[in-house]
Amino acid sequence: MNVHFPVQQVVNHQGQLVDPVYESAINEELAQTFYRQLVRMRTLDRKAKSLQRQGRLGTYPPFEGQEAAQVGSALALEADDWMFPTYRDHAASITFGKSYGILSSWNGRVEGNLPPAGKKILPPSVPIATQLPLAAGAAMAAKFKGSSEAVIAYFGDGATSEGDFHEGLNFASVYQAPVVFFNQNNGYAISLPIHKQMNSETIVQKAVAYDIPGVRLDGNDIFAVYFQTKKALERARNGGGPTLIEAITWRYGAHTTADDPSKYRDQQESEERREYDPVTRLEHFIKRNGYGDDAWMDSVQIEASEEIEEAVKEMESMPPPDINDMYDFIFAAPTWTIAEHKQQYLKHLQEEE
Repeated sequence: MNVHFPVQQVVNHQGQLVDPVYESAINEELAQTFYRQLVRMRTLDRKAKSLQRQGRLGTYPPFEGQEAAQVGSALALEADDWMFPTYRDHAASITFGKSYGILSSWNGRVEGNLPPAGKKILPPSVPIATQLPLAAGAAMAAKFKGSSEAVIAYFGDGATSEGDFHEGLNFASVYQAPVVFFNQNNGYAISLPIHKQMNSETIVQKAVAYDIPGVRLDGNDIFAVYFQTKKALERARNGGGPTLIEAITWRYGAHTTADDPSKYRDQQESEERREYDPVTRLEHFIKRNGYGDDAWMDSVQIEASEEIEEAVKEMESMPPPDINDMYDFIFAAPTWTIAEHKQQYLKHLQEEE
């Protein structure tokens, strides 16, 4: 079945406003806020990759190219909303309130997964799609309590091949839960291109099966992401139920720093897609509208770089992670298998000394 969902766009890749509906809602302050956060997150991501290559950080999942999808959607949230991120959604988590300490999680520190007090940001989900039923459940609970809280859950295109995706959408649909399912369609689930994952023309058309609204948008257009996510969250808060958003984007780098994308993806095509880069697009828009010049943008980059360097110093000043953390908090009381594995590993470490 061919179900047509047009790609929503507010600002094109040349920085031109193409949807005048939102013209009155866009101003210098909003554009500059978007830009500062996009630059911060790109600087963080590039630094993290560099740290990993230097042996100063563990395996890391880069997100360069997906900044607009994450930052724009996170800025659309209210302070008391819930966020269910994946292991790649650092930009979303930090934008919503997490500190740069999130980097320490890739060096084995449990603190890196903890949100600030009062912030409802779940630890990142590494198993694919498992967060989606949980997000539906949190949204159902919020509705049952009569709360105004809404929920956003992030996932990639590969997650739509998992049963948890369908279960999460089905529960949310049946109970009209206030949740936004935010898909970042990067076109690949690690090495598997999307046309080999599914026979559907789009991801968003899966919303039809659950009789919920679906929105397909340009995930590199931070304005489209922000306004459409905000609209979906407001609808959820007002009793309109869940929404499925498909944000079409592109990640330039590897699935993780342990991956080699050149084995399955044309890297020349990846570089050519920088023509549609979310940061460059916003730069074009800001200059067109007189919201900032090269000098201002340079100052934003300097400020971001200094900020990230301070965060790295703080991370590297932490003591080594506690080995016990891997074993002692899985169950209230460790099973015999966990206890045995812990004993064996501690013995192995002693033998290495």
